Amino acid sequence: MKKQLLVYGSGRHTVPFLNYMVEATGKSRPNICFIPTASGDDKAYCIRFYEVCKHLNAIPHVLEVWVNSYDHQESFTDQITRMDAIVVGGGNTLNMLAIWKAQGIDVALKNAYNNGTVMGGGSAGSLCWFNGGTTDSRPGNLSIVEGMAFIAKSHCPHYNSELTRRPLYHENILSGKLSDGYACDDRSAIHFIDGEVHTSVSLDKENHSYYVYATDGKIVEERISGSIIA
Repeated sequence: MKKQLLVYGSGRHTVPFLNYMVEATGKSRPNICFIPTASGDDKAYCIRFYEVCKHLNAIPHVLEVWVNSYDHQESFTDQITRMDAIVVGGGNTLNMLAIWKAQGIDVALKNAYNNGTVMGGGSAGSLCWFNGGTTDSRPGNLSIVEGMAFIAKSHCPHYNSELTRRPLYHENILSGKLSDGYACDDRSAIHFIDGEVHTSVSLDKENHSYYVYATDGKIVEERISGSIIA
C-alpha cells in the first residue's frame, strides 16, 4: 500500500484540494472523512465540508470527538478504518493532538495511513503530520509543538499569509529547535508518497511550497516544482 499525504497551508475547505485527495484514493466513489477536532467540532466548519463535498464524487463523513457512549456506538478506530481519505481541519493543534492521544485516534490514524488511507489537511491539519512546527495553540507568542512525525521533517503552514510565521520558522531551523522541513503558502499543497515529495499543487501562480533548510548558517528555500489545479 502506498502511504499518501496531502498538506496545504490554509485550513479552509477547497474543492480542488479535496478532489485531489479523492482522486489519489484510486476509487470511483471513496469515503472521505473530515476530522474537526482542532476547531472543537465547529458546526459551521462541518457544514462547509458537506457543501464542498457536493462537488466531489465521494461519500462525506465527519468524525466528531465531542460525543457520548449512548448516542455513538461505533468506535473512533472503526470509523477511521473504513475511510479511504481523511482530511484534518485547522484550529488548536496542541489541544487536538492531546485529545487524539487520549482517545487512541493517533494510533488509528497511523494504522490507516500505513494501510493506504490518503491523509491530508491544512493549518493544524497539515502541521500534525510532521515532527514539529510553530503553533498559536498557547497564550502569548507562537511556540513549538511536536507532531505525530508521519513525515520526519518540520512544517510551516500559512507561509505567506501570517507575517511572523516565515521568519520564526527560519529562526527555529537555524537554532536547531526545528529540523529542516517543508512550508506551504495558504493556497499551495505538497503531495507525499511513502514519505517522499511527489509533487506540489497550487490554486494560483502566487502560492508555492518549499523545502527549507540551513546551510553555512543561512536559510535556503527550494521551491517545489508542481502545477496549478482548479
